[in-house]
Amino acid sequence: MIVNKTFETAIIGSGVVGSGLLFTLARYTDIRDIVLFEKYDEPAQLNSSPKANSQTLHIGDIETNYSLEKARSVKRNAAMVANYISHFGYEGEIGFRRDKMILAVGEDEVASLKERYKVFSELFPYYRYMEADALREKEPMIMEGREEPVLALGVEGEITTVDFKKLSESFVQMALDTDKNIQIHYNEEVLEIREVDGVFELTTGNSTYKARTVVANAGAYSLLFAQHLGYGNNLAILPIGGSFFFTTRKLLDSKVYTMQNPKLPFAAVHADPDLTADWNTRFGPTAFALPKLERYRQAHIRDLLEAMDIGKDTLEVYYNLLKDSTIRNYILHNFLDELPYIGKHIFVNDARKIIPAMSSEDLIFADGFGGMRPQIIDKETHRLMMGEAKLAVGGAIFNMTPSPGASTSLAIAEKDARQLCDFLGKRFDEEQHLKEIVNA
Repeated sequence: MIVNKTFETAIIGSGVVGSGLLFTLARYTDIRDIVLFEKYDEPAQLNSSPKANSQTLHIGDIETNYSLEKARSVKRNAAMVANYISHFGYEGEIGFRRDKMILAVGEDEVASLKERYKVFSELFPYYRYMEADALREKEPMIMEGREEPVLALGVEGEITTVDFKKLSESFVQMALDTDKNIQIHYNEEVLEIREVDGVFELTTGNSTYKARTVVANAGAYSLLFAQHLGYGNNLAILPIGGSFFFTTRKLLDSKVYTMQNPKLPFAAVHADPDLTADWNTRFGPTAFALPKLERYRQAHIRDLLEAMDIGKDTLEVYYNLLKDSTIRNYILHNFLDELPYIGKHIFVNDARKIIPAMSSEDLIFADGFGGMRPQIIDKETHRLMMGEAKLAVGGAIFNMTPSPGASTSLAIAEKDARQLCDFLGKRFDEEQHLKEIVNA
């Protein structure tokens, strides 16, 4: 059955990026007819779930893999989420003011962080410069049994922790509270998109819907949708999974991030007070290639093979990664972290960078926690594209957004909303958006 009504915009996926777009379109544009499809029974069941991420609002101040230019951009974009939380009264429910820090261990890292402080302190004037004595007072467990030199740059009093699932749910409800014609279809998976005479037809298990524009916010599936329409055929997916460990008792009050190794394209170990576990400490993530597109969901082998597109070009990227001993050892180490019984005995060596006195008995595997971060491979340049990825052609937008996609969800939504308005000849409410989201 084909639904005769033609929507102005169809959104696929109600994670924090998709629901953020729904909210932005409903509140700040005059686009009226919007339909959102979610294949599960409620928003944010995958990577936006608090169990699938570190619940961190990444703003560029403790992410040492960011250049100054990147940090400046992320700061502006992530601030939109913090502004939303403050402006609409969600502090203590969705967003939390919890301390965080970047920790440097050893002479080389300390020297590097000192240099970074000189460059970044103007962008982040609230940094608290903490040497050993200040750290001992702030987080005693970091210094217990410590012999190496350490330095930390702390952040206090800022919104640093976000429940992105509740944020997604609030976006949906805020959109429904407007006077727009919005349809939400839960438990309805989009199986195919076709473009017919300038109109997109979205086929689900129930019906076929029509829309003048479409935005896919469906992780690795966004790329598959794009490729079925003839876009992005130079791209493939490297599926990276991650897991976490809880401590058997609360050890830290602050989020503690460690310095990134520039050779390693995935996250360095960090410790986070977990809002789903009474703020108990969660360590992670591990990072390893996992043959799935969705963690803890049944693997769809055909979709997986299509997304990975294993051939000469993708295999060359894998080879280039594995021939570097640092990356190769890192991948093996993280694979061993996943093994039952012995995994925590291996992972504890990473955790000791933050808490030297920790033993493997202090750790338990965080069963059911962790997610997938689809990394994009450019087959033409034979390189791994880190960070957010997007394909935008006319009235179709396809977002593939690993970290910091959740933190910058409202900035992604703003960009997409502006493109949709341009395409449809609609208006974006600059004044209200500035007041409530940009400058709140």
